[in-house]
Amino acid sequence: QVQLVESGGGLVRPGGSLRLSCVASGFIFSIHAMSWFRQAPGKQREWVATIAPDGSADYLDSVKGRFTISRDDAKKMVFLRMNSLKPEDTAVYYCKPTALGSWGQGTQVTVSS
Repeated sequence: QVQLVESGGGLVRPGGSLRLSCVASGFIFSIHAMSWFRQAPGKQREWVATIAPDGSADYLDSVKGRFTISRDDAKKMVFLRMNSLKPEDTAVYYCKPTALGSWGQGTQVTVSS
């Protein structure tokens, strides 16, 4: 059974930083690309970033240069470092194995002064 537990969200001022973490279980983590998605109030869930098993990464244009996705296969974890946060980054953030259909509960990120 796939399980995903996100953490690290919170309230931060514009320009601030957060590091999100996701611990995964129930599947062979090292062979799966992992992604972060987010869902803002009243909006559809959108893709944010993906990291492949080889460590290569891709990002939503609006977060390029500000967000960094990384992974630790030994710990079965994926991370999202978010710098220079903006109010429009406010959302619930979710991690997900790209090829599998399971979602975690998400972690709330609120960027506000």
